[in-house]
Amino acid sequence: MNKVILAGRLARDPEIRYTQSGKAIASFALAVNRRFSRQAQEAGQPTADFIPVVAWDKLAEICGNHLVKGSQIVVEGRMQVRSYDAQDGTKRYVTEVVANEIEFMGARPEGAGGSDFSRPAAPAAPSGQESFGPPIPDEEIPF
Repeated sequence: MNKVILAGRLARDPEIRYTQSGKAIASFALAVNRRFSRQAQEAGQPTADFIPVVAWDKLAEICGNHLVKGSQIVVEGRMQVRSYDAQDGTKRYVTEVVANEIEFMGARPEGAGGSDFSRPAAPAAPSGQESFGPPIPDEEIPF
């Protein structure tokens, strides 16, 4: 089984491209925190992994219209390793997550697109900012 679930923040704005046949492709890096001890953090070891993510078709267009650097999301998809021949003739390998579903989390970052989501609008957050989903009661959070 090849299934990946990641939660993190976009490290950069999504890059949207189109194939010759007109299919949309969104690519971005997702910063996913690692769990480390304080000693490891103080020693300068990295505390996040930057994982390349690719979305296709309608999901790619939604990413391009609604996500910006700093957006907090959950990605469900599969790990993919592909290869290509570089201009210098060497073979290069790329490991990336191909997204099947993307769930928006947290408040909408400044600069994010409109509110044209494919699900019903959620009630406003207590601070007056929009939220990407209905509030979750504290007793349902497992940590």
